Amino acid sequence: MRHNKKFNHLSRKAPHREAMLANMSVSLIRHKRITTTLAKAKALRMYIEPLLTKAKNDTTHSRRVVFSHLQNKEAVAELFRDVAVKIADRPGGYTRILRTGYRLGDNAEMCIIELVDYNENMLQDKSTRRSRRRTRRSRKKSSGTSAATAATDEASKQDKKAEPKKAVKTDAKTETAKKEPTPKVKAEETPAQKEAPVEGKKAEPEEAKEAPVKAEKEKAETKEIKETAKEEKASEAPAEKKSEE
Repeated sequence: MRHNKKFNHLSRKAPHREAMLANMSVSLIRHKRITTTLAKAKALRMYIEPLLTKAKNDTTHSRRVVFSHLQNKEAVAELFRDVAVKIADRPGGYTRILRTGYRLGDNAEMCIIELVDYNENMLQDKSTRRSRRRTRRSRKKSSGTSAATAATDEASKQDKKAEPKKAVKTDAKTETAKKEPTPKVKAEETPAQKEAPVEGKKAEPEEAKEAPVKAEKEKAETKEIKETAKEEKASEAPAEKKSEE
């Protein structure tokens, strides 16, 4: 029975297993990515992540604790100098396992284990994906807003469709009103309105009113003078004839 066997022994004794994991940890800190079997990668993840968390607190005690596991001064210096700065804002999950298939020969499952913060391509992809992702709440809001916008768009379209019809009706009414002229009804003028001069029109002078009367009188006088002259000539003609005889 497999009671209390929580980790993989990797078919090795404890000293051999610890030495192997320490060497793999040093390789991962130096190269930031290594290729190994899936079982060893999972064991390495359990071994190195507590050391990476310890490296965030740069003190002499934490350096001694990490060195007791790795037994490599160069790896410890690089871990506290470079790697700790990169992983400072990450609350765990410092490594990533990418499966690559099966090894020829023994058909062991292979993978790549890497430090998350040193894969810039994956970080860029994640930033774009995060910008595109939306939570369920935001989707509901967006769906509500989209429904509201759709309703407003439909209402505006209906208003636009209704407006030209109204304009056509009003145009038809105006055309009929233009074709059928309304009879002009003159309001009866009161004697006061007749006597009062209309605003905007100047009162005609009395001389202009009397001018046609004077012209008619002059014409009548000239006619009378001509007629009298003709009668005098007619009366003088027979008298001259008698004297000649």
